[in-house]
Amino acid sequence: MSLFVIQHKHNADTCPARDPKMGSMLLEHLSAANAKTFGVTIHGEAVVEGAHTLYVIADAADEGSLSRYMQPFAQAGSIEIWPANTCEAVVERGGCDRT
Repeated sequence: MSLFVIQHKHNADTCPARDPKMGSMLLEHLSAANAKTFGVTIHGEAVVEGAHTLYVIADAADEGSLSRYMQPFAQAGSIEIWPANTCEAVVERGGCDRT
C-alpha cells in the first residue's frame, strides 16, 4: 500500500453539499467500509472552510485505484492525486525529494 493525498475542488455553484441527496451519497462513499471495497484506506478527510476544497489522506495499491474511488467527486469538480509519505519516513530518508 502507498500513501496519497487527494484534492477535490468544485465551484460554489456545483457544491455537492448543497444537495441533500448528493451530500448523503458522498458521505456514504467516503465511509471506511465503502473505501475498503475499492482497496482504499482513508486516514483522514477535511474540507477547507469557504474554499470548496476537500483533502483526503489515503492508502491504496496504486493511483488508479484512488482515481476509480474518487470518480463520484469528479462529477462536481476536479480531482488531483499526489503520492505522499509520512513525516517520519521523509526524515528517515533525509529529505522531501525521492532518491
